[in-house]
Amino acid sequence: MAYTMTPTPAGPIGSQYCVCKVELSICGQNLLDRDVTSKSDPFCVLFMEVNGKWVELDRTETAVNNLNPAFAKKFIIDYHFEEVQKLKFALFDQDKSSTQLYEHDFLGEFSCTLGTIVSSKKITRTLLLGNGKPAGKGMITIAAQELSDNRVITLSMAGRKLDKKDLFGKSDPFLEFHKPGDDGKWMLVHRTEVIKYTLDPVWKPFTVPLVSLCDGDMEKLIKVVCYDYDSDGGHDFIGEFQTSVARLCEAQDASPLELECINPKKQKKKKNYKNSGIIIVKSCKITRDFSFLDYILGGCQLMFTVGIDFTASNGNPQEPSSLHYINPLGTNEYLSAIWAVGQIIQDYDSDKMFPALGFGAQLPPDWKVSHEFAINFNPRNPFCSGVEGIVQAYSACLPHIRFYGPTNFSPIINHVARFAAQATQQETASQYFILLIITDGVISDMDETRHAVVQASKLPMSIIIVGVGNADFAAMEFLDGDSRVLHSHTGEEAVRDIVQFVPFRNFRNVPKETLAKAVLAELPQQVVQYFKHQNLPPINSEPA
Repeated sequence: MAYTMTPTPAGPIGSQYCVCKVELSICGQNLLDRDVTSKSDPFCVLFMEVNGKWVELDRTETAVNNLNPAFAKKFIIDYHFEEVQKLKFALFDQDKSSTQLYEHDFLGEFSCTLGTIVSSKKITRTLLLGNGKPAGKGMITIAAQELSDNRVITLSMAGRKLDKKDLFGKSDPFLEFHKPGDDGKWMLVHRTEVIKYTLDPVWKPFTVPLVSLCDGDMEKLIKVVCYDYDSDGGHDFIGEFQTSVARLCEAQDASPLELECINPKKQKKKKNYKNSGIIIVKSCKITRDFSFLDYILGGCQLMFTVGIDFTASNGNPQEPSSLHYINPLGTNEYLSAIWAVGQIIQDYDSDKMFPALGFGAQLPPDWKVSHEFAINFNPRNPFCSGVEGIVQAYSACLPHIRFYGPTNFSPIINHVARFAAQATQQETASQYFILLIITDGVISDMDETRHAVVQASKLPMSIIIVGVGNADFAAMEFLDGDSRVLHSHTGEEAVRDIVQFVPFRNFRNVPKETLAKAVLAELPQQVVQYFKHQNLPPINSEPA
């Protein structure tokens, strides 16, 4: 998810919002030849699944006489991490000028999620016919690229010998930055703070997106205006100048750039007018403000682990009243939560092998209580293949364990934290760990859990807790630091908020996609926040 800042007219940068578009480039290889006298004339159609139906989004141009087309037309799609976005790419040989697809010969198709494409950046797959068999040797290659300009500019500005505007004192100067709008008028982009009682102000450094300041065009003219602040809003004009970001970039820490601040009226009236002061660009730096999608396209893998609560308060899994009872439809709240989160995250892990752990149960053969056991009973290899593998292991283990207690979270949190700590030794943005804990109730080891979460907040790791059943989940809300910073029992603060808690009962009567959106909403920000805090760019990032 690309998070861009929206500049508010009055000064600082506004709230973050998601404006993420992905561009998909399509190539075909060894397509079926449907034309008798010449080669096929292929074009590609993109469909997206909406409410269970395939809806056409766009088409490429037609490549004449070409079995290995590279289409110039790109597909542009809004990307939503927290949704499963199913896409289908269908190739046809154009036979007539008709827009109806049944009028053209079918050359094969390929379906996948947008998540699969962005997590690989580029994929090549076999084209299939309607019967599921390969379309000859036909292949399709799809490459993804984010379409947002993530460059930001940080400016450090000062003034010298500005005109005095106040009768009984000096000026109270501030700067405004404008760019040309579509209507030809100047549009306010940023306003600095006011520096009181001085003709030699030094403003605080500020950062704005390059797109906001100059539409990403370094040569575009921008206007900088200096005013003297008046509390009644009738600010006095001191002077202005026009420049470009390219020119501002000439400023270095050792050699600042000096620009004359001109008042055109004074310039016309006075013959010996020089300027109304000097505006100094002390430094100008352009960097990249990396987004979640930048990290994913750069090769970051999301490492998914599930922790399942098998304490006695869940009830006997043989009885319909139990939260672990699998109903005739083959599901329960535990399975619903695993599916909702897992089906999205699995696209971002190349091997799709996920550890699934249980806690709060007695295990055969000696019936000792464990708070950190592999639900496939293979402690050396607790990995399950895909979400289906987790579901199978969960169903298979239920008859072989005894539900017990207490409800201890810290062993599983510390288990995943050990792997996250190992990943930090690579010093690259290559892995981020996500622990999904599904539980029915009150945490027994709250002090240890708080301590484990605070320590984990320093690592590439997030924790999602889904509360099932109708218990009091006040302690879970406490761990989710949305409203206040979490402290450990020793008083240490969490470096960042890494816990997202949702009660499943709020999602019982809504589409299953709604749960995924709720629990995964904060994850992209948490990933970006961690890697930025560590000064780690995406693995394959380009300099600004």
